[in-house]
Amino acid sequence: MELAKSFEPQNIESHWYPFWESQGYFQPSMDLAREAFCIQLPPPNVTGTLHMGHAFNQTIMDGLTRYHRMRGDNTLWLPGTDHAGIATQIVVERQLDAQGISRHELGRPAFLEKVWEWKKESGDTITSQMRRMGSSVDWSREYFTMDDKMSTAVVEAFVRLFEEGLIYRGKRLSNWDAKLGTAVSDLEVISEEENGHMWHIKYPVVGSDEFITVATTRPETLLGDVAVAIAPDDERFLHLVGKMVELPLTGRQIPVIADEYVDKAFGTGFVKITPAHDFNDYQVGKRHNTQLINVMSLQATILAKAQVFSFEGASLGSVELPAAYAGMTTAEARKAMLADLDAQGLLLDTKPHKLMVPRGDRTGTVIEPLLTDQWFMAMSKPAADGTSITEKALEAVHSGEVQFVPNDWVNTYNSWLNNIQDWCISRQLWWGHQIPAWYDEDGQVYVARTEDEAIAKAGGKSVTRDNDVLDTWFSSALVPFSSHGWPNETPDLKAFLPSSVLVTGYDIIFFWVARMIMMTKHFTGKVPFKHVYIHGLVRDAEGQKMSKSEGNVLDPVDLIDGIALEPLLEKRTTGLRRPENAPKVAAKTAKEFPEGIPAYGVDALRFTFASLASLGRSINFDQKRCDGYRNFCNKIWNATRFVMMNVVDKDCGLEDGAELEYSFADEWIISRLQETETTITTALDTFRFDLAAQAIYEFTWNEYCDWYIELAKVQTQHGTEPQQRAARRTLIRVLETILRLIHPIMPFISEEIWQTVAPLAGKKDTESLMMAAWPVADASKIKPEAVAAITELKAIAFAARNLRGEMGLSPALKVPMFVEGGPELQKYAKYLLPLVKLSEVNIVAKLPEGDAPVAVAGTTRLMLKVEIDKAAETARLNKEIGKTSDALEKLVAKLEKPGYTEKAPAHLVEKDKAQVIELHDKLHSLNVQVDKLK
Repeated sequence: MELAKSFEPQNIESHWYPFWESQGYFQPSMDLAREAFCIQLPPPNVTGTLHMGHAFNQTIMDGLTRYHRMRGDNTLWLPGTDHAGIATQIVVERQLDAQGISRHELGRPAFLEKVWEWKKESGDTITSQMRRMGSSVDWSREYFTMDDKMSTAVVEAFVRLFEEGLIYRGKRLSNWDAKLGTAVSDLEVISEEENGHMWHIKYPVVGSDEFITVATTRPETLLGDVAVAIAPDDERFLHLVGKMVELPLTGRQIPVIADEYVDKAFGTGFVKITPAHDFNDYQVGKRHNTQLINVMSLQATILAKAQVFSFEGASLGSVELPAAYAGMTTAEARKAMLADLDAQGLLLDTKPHKLMVPRGDRTGTVIEPLLTDQWFMAMSKPAADGTSITEKALEAVHSGEVQFVPNDWVNTYNSWLNNIQDWCISRQLWWGHQIPAWYDEDGQVYVARTEDEAIAKAGGKSVTRDNDVLDTWFSSALVPFSSHGWPNETPDLKAFLPSSVLVTGYDIIFFWVARMIMMTKHFTGKVPFKHVYIHGLVRDAEGQKMSKSEGNVLDPVDLIDGIALEPLLEKRTTGLRRPENAPKVAAKTAKEFPEGIPAYGVDALRFTFASLASLGRSINFDQKRCDGYRNFCNKIWNATRFVMMNVVDKDCGLEDGAELEYSFADEWIISRLQETETTITTALDTFRFDLAAQAIYEFTWNEYCDWYIELAKVQTQHGTEPQQRAARRTLIRVLETILRLIHPIMPFISEEIWQTVAPLAGKKDTESLMMAAWPVADASKIKPEAVAAITELKAIAFAARNLRGEMGLSPALKVPMFVEGGPELQKYAKYLLPLVKLSEVNIVAKLPEGDAPVAVAGTTRLMLKVEIDKAAETARLNKEIGKTSDALEKLVAKLEKPGYTEKAPAHLVEKDKAQVIELHDKLHSLNVQVDKLK
């Protein structure tokens, strides 16, 4: 193949991905004799589009996958998408709303047909975008969490857990989204600080003129109060414990209790206890065996009669509520109740108060803690083997079977599991895995794999299936083994469980990571993965969270393809949570991207992500890095074109027995290549993509392109035939190895160039770079003396270049240089000529007398012999003398400061003293040069 004149990423990307996929390169070898490497894609929502978090996460996963594939491992990156119960149902319901149709009018079967139609039409967006990112997943194994294979596993897991007594149905407190009409998980609740109020309300003490003052931010829930609590050590109010107070507006009497939950220093010292409408109060009520009084309907309106339950879920009847509030929303009831409390002289004070308001992330509706009948999974109950699933999950990490990277996330994991509550696994939705439970006319429940099995268990009676579906996280927790065909014993299950590593953000350690470990350990006896690599979350350049409301979202596809300013403005200002912020967002966007976003291509974007992949919690994405790494792509491209001009149709010494004479420059770059291979391999093995990217960049740009190519030019132009042959071989073989090293991070440019370079480098055993062998370092090729020689050559070149700059010499002017030293320096002469733009290099025992300025490189002194402007040079030297004198004075003063040498670390004191000597010597040398000019 002939390499194009310029790097055009779009053309390359559109060619290579279809080729890779069509050739089956993404599929594992299934050679069980090889080391297995498997990685599961955290299944993105089928409703989703690729965002920066996905793009970052998938860069890491694809990098690991390509690396292990090149190492010859039996490699599988398994893709899938999640049915995303709530998100998907909302999307389709909105489509129906636009047509004036509700899902209830349509009916469940017809509604589900609509969802499947939408999934077929729009559900593959994110997978096509993954292809754009170069993700080398095995699409032939792609799953959807609602497909037949996955659904079978979900039903089997539910039935087994129920039969083991680990799943039960009960009335418990859950997060209730009244707009959706379903319980939601903690992950689907966003608590945001809002301006509110703290109301101080009088609760009269029964049988006395005394009253207590309760402070609350939710006065509408007082209808369900069952007690008022104080701190056990609050001596101010201990005399009230056991007494009754009258609950305002209701006429009910409730007790005063003492509980550790109360902070006596906060508020009034009294806390109303409403266990049916507050999670903390629920725990207090449970400890004191109170009743649970539910005052709200599923629509979050006030009931006419409150429902009363025990903590075991038994109905204890009902309690009449004030008729005036029946049917009111919580906001309406709050307003009316406060007015009534004020009229009765029971509202003492209203104070502004900042509070965290929980809202549904999909609807924005205030989430109400509500008692509902739900299915739960027992997290601490011993299973048949005597160990709870929580204990199994804790032991898996404690034993080292599962290791977190970085390890400090273990504390977060353990803390959640040690304080875990039973898991509410049911949702009042239509889209999802319908719970495999049926009820007869008497309400008796039968959990079964099929309806026929349920009827058989019911003795032939007719049964009705439970309308609820399972929490999406339930099916997601099974993915490590259900995606491989469990409950069947499949070759994939044998080969790829446990997988090698899970790559994910820290925000779902609780909701997904821990639950996968629980479920996989319980059902298979194995851990789901050996490592959990927790990466940070992608933020903008200023460290702010990327959000639509802030208007700072970046679309990775826009960074790949580029986008003009006007479309970018439209994307960022459309659909803002606060539309009034649109002008501010537009102004900020126009300032940040005055000409829009240029097209960077996939490779530059991926390299940017890799360079940012440290072990921190946040990744501040700066678009300027993309600029730099697009330049890096161009650098590699142009360097390759130069190499091609020097090796095509020339003898590169690849034949057996070819006479080769390697220079110290060849041996140096080969040595550095071995060291770089080791560094990159270690970095990838330890998930340090930032260190791998740094090593690739420094070696390729700084050492190969900026230094070795320049040195090789000298050899190919002026060397003997064996020297030229060795230089060409080194040029092409090192370049070919660089391409293999960068491939996991930059797959497209590396493949395109490799197709041209590989045949010239003698690599003809594979059609694609992604199937080529990973470079393995050879310590015998490291030549310390060659490395030392280049270090010395660089020092002399840098010193001479600096001297040229200080003397104000034109880059076009070639001047002679004298270098003071022995004949061993002669080997540098031919390289210094082009590197420093010299007319000649003279190695002398002593520099010639004269007034030319002198530079020092280590212990080597050098001089550029050129007619100079004495006045200008004297002025330059005097300026340098002044700067050096100032630096010397400051350092001496620092050392003479009382106590410094005794208190400061010894190594710093020694460093300062050495610098004083160095500055003295420099000052002496400068003064000598000035004297020569007189």
